[in-house]
Formats: sequence, C-alpha cells, structure tokens
Amino acid sequence: MIVGIVWGTILAMMRLSSSKPLNWFAQAYVTLFRSIPLVMVLLWFFLIIPQLLQKVFNLNAASDLRMTSALIAFSLFEAAYYSEIIRAGIQSVSRGQMFAAQALGMTYGQTMRLVVLPQAFRNMVPLLLTQGIILFQDTSLVYVSALADFFGQAYGIGERDGRIVEMLLFAGLVYFIICFSASLLVKRYQKKVAV
Repeated sequence: MIVGIVWGTILAMMRLSSSKPLNWFAQAYVTLFRSIPLVMVLLWFFLIIPQLLQKVFNLNAASDLRMTSALIAFSLFEAAYYSEIIRAGIQSVSRGQMFAAQALGMTYGQTMRLVVLPQAFRNMVPLLLTQGIILFQDTSLVYVSALADFFGQAYGIGERDGRIVEMLLFAGLVYFIICFSASLLVKRYQKKVAV
C-alpha cells in the first residue's frame, strides 16, 4: 500500500505535469494497469519477475521469489488506482491556494509539498483507505502463484480434513469481519473529517 501510494503520487504529478512525455507515460501506465485484471498481472509477474531478478542479481535458480514478485505486482497495479485518487485530490484543492503560495515566493515544488498535497491528502484519506480495503481483499488472489495466504491455508486445511466448504465459509467470514470493520472505521473517519 505504501509503495503504491508513493508511486501513485509520482504518477499523479506526472499526469498533471505540462510535460507531454511525462503526461503521456503516466496516462499510458494508468490506462494499461486499469485495463488488465489483477489476476493476469500477478501471473505475468509470477512468470517474468523471478527470472529477471535471478539474472540481474545473479541469484540461485532455486531462490523462491514468488512473494517478491507478488509484492511488486500489487504495488505497481494499485499505484494506477492510487494515482487517479491522488490526482482527483490534488485537483480538488482550490487553484487560489496555488496562486497564494506562489505570491509568497514559494517554488512549484514547495507549493505542492507544503500547501497542496497536505490538503489533497486530507480530502482523499477516506478513498485511500477504501482502496486499501480493496487491496486487502485482492491479496487472496496470490493463489495463482501458489503462495499460501489465509484463503489458501483455509483451503488446504479444509482439503486435508475433508471440510472444504466449512473452511472456505470460515475464511469468507473472517474477510467479511475485517473488511466490514475497516469500512465502518473509514465511514466514521469520513464523518469526523467532513466539517
């Protein structure tokens, strides 16, 4: 989530940039990752990243890089969604704030870092947290790379004990409780912030 927000912020800044190559790159990146299902991205990264990392860092072929490739895939995929949230948050800040900061002699970088981004992040925290909940739900998709997450472990235990349905229902209930509780906290925060 942190890597996705950082990379998403950079992409959002590129999308808002007057530089055509930066704007084009960020727009192409966001469009690409938002047009492909996450399962496909995880599969691509599962098949490509381990081999690439082994060649670049001269790692042993037996090294298990599935978790690393899954983290990279999630970070890059979620950054496209965070980018759009952050871009909308930046655009929600009044242009007068930018003009006032420039009138005080601040550079563009100082204006964004000290005036615009803090206000934008305050406006978009509920959306960022909601996207974090979606990311948590999406982590169950790591089964495509044979990683053992909570869902995969529940399935394995259910298969071992002959109680697959019960264990999958239990896993679904745990996901529901966590996500529903997190959603309630986000709504509570949203009401607190909305003044």
